[in-house]
Amino acid sequence: MNSTHSNHSYGSSAFFQTRDGRKLHYMSKGTGKPTIIFESGMGFSRSTWGLVAPHVAEQTQSVVYDRSGLGRSEADSEQRNLRRLAEDLGDLLTALGPGPFILVGHSWGGPIVRAAAAADLSRIRGIILVDPSDENCELYFSALARASFAMNRFLMPLMARTGMYRKMGSKPGFVQPEDVAQDHHKEDFTVQAAQTMVAESVPFLNDLALLRHTPPELGELEVSIISGTKAGKGEQKIRPAVVSAHRQSVDGLAKAKWMEADQSGHMVMFSEPQIIIDEILRMANDSPRGARAGQK
Repeated sequence: MNSTHSNHSYGSSAFFQTRDGRKLHYMSKGTGKPTIIFESGMGFSRSTWGLVAPHVAEQTQSVVYDRSGLGRSEADSEQRNLRRLAEDLGDLLTALGPGPFILVGHSWGGPIVRAAAAADLSRIRGIILVDPSDENCELYFSALARASFAMNRFLMPLMARTGMYRKMGSKPGFVQPEDVAQDHHKEDFTVQAAQTMVAESVPFLNDLALLRHTPPELGELEVSIISGTKAGKGEQKIRPAVVSAHRQSVDGLAKAKWMEADQSGHMVMFSEPQIIIDEILRMANDSPRGARAGQK
């Protein structure tokens, strides 16, 4: 790993190598254990955690990173399925040391952190899933969902080439600190980012179907699921279905709880970041292993 110190809200910038030699970018700030790792949703870089990660870093180490093909990380020529994404996250954890870690995943980042945690539970303190993609949601397996994903694979690169993707997609992220918001605006709506989103979406429905049959084994690991329950325009059907799936997932885990973000839809980290911050720090300070947050 090599690192560059910075006054950025996320701290210092560095790179690590995956097991097959790709260089992936991450940023780290703060000290203490457990280390908090943030995993973004489909097609997005590190730059969606600007209202959460810097505040967590005031009490313990906070790490955000870019998956392959996003932000400042090298692209991947292999299929970007769930196994591949979880392996990359596992390589980051290995590069950072023995842990313990708390993994925080938003949207498609939820299944990614579940799979990465299950690969080596010994180094994971717990996981927090922020409005995660959930295989218990039947609407994902509808004909309409398949058609929507197929259409987006065509539209997203086209919208990126015309600038519409940036114009339409970057505005919500400007609630974040200026440096994070500028990175988000600059990096997350390029043609490369759109192509990466497409690459991640291609195996998405098949991976969700596989999770139904072989979910990651989390044992007694502590899991918190935060659901945005406020239905926005066009979400009157999908939002209740997603929330119901989250509650079903909690019921199926040994040590899990459900939390409501009642002023939020999908982007809880933009609308109610304090809920996420508070839950991370609660879990970190309840840690039975390693130093408490804020201690070395």
